[in-house]
Order: sequence, then structure tokens, then C-alpha cells
Amino acid sequence: MPPARSRKRDDFYRDRRRRKVCAFCADKTSLIDYKEVNRLRRYLSERAKIEPRRKTGTCAGHQRELAVALKRARHVALLPYAPQHLRP
Repeated sequence: MPPARSRKRDDFYRDRRRRKVCAFCADKTSLIDYKEVNRLRRYLSERAKIEPRRKTGTCAGHQRELAVALKRARHVALLPYAPQHLRP
């Protein structure tokens, strides 16, 4: 008969979440295009801020490319700098 596991250890692992997978690595995307507005919009918060890696699950390299693409899309006015409801 196997040894009984401690209840404390089981509770610790039950609360752990599964690690998020980078959507760009999963799709094998070679380039993040600033013109793909619908895809980029998922990585903005409701206040039009760039979401952090820990929330979106993107890897470090793709997060850097994503930030550049979002900033380019904002510069060309494809994405907002500020949310609509906060504009004067």
C-alpha cells in the first residue's frame, strides 16, 4: 500500500493554475503585424494600456514585438491612446 499523502501538499497543488501558452508561439507567427488590429486589441486593457506578460501569457520576445506593434498601430491611429469614455 502506498504511503498516505499529506493533505497540506495536495491543497497546495490544487490551487496552482496551468501556465499560459504564448499565442504567437502556438501559431508559429514569425512577425507581429501592426495592421492586425483585431488581434492586437486583445492585448490592450479597457483603459487602452498594454497588458503585462503575466496576464496575457506571451513569451518575452513576443511581448517586446507586441509592444512595438501596438505603439505603431497607435501612431498610425489604428488603435487608441486613451479609451473612448475618458476622452473629452
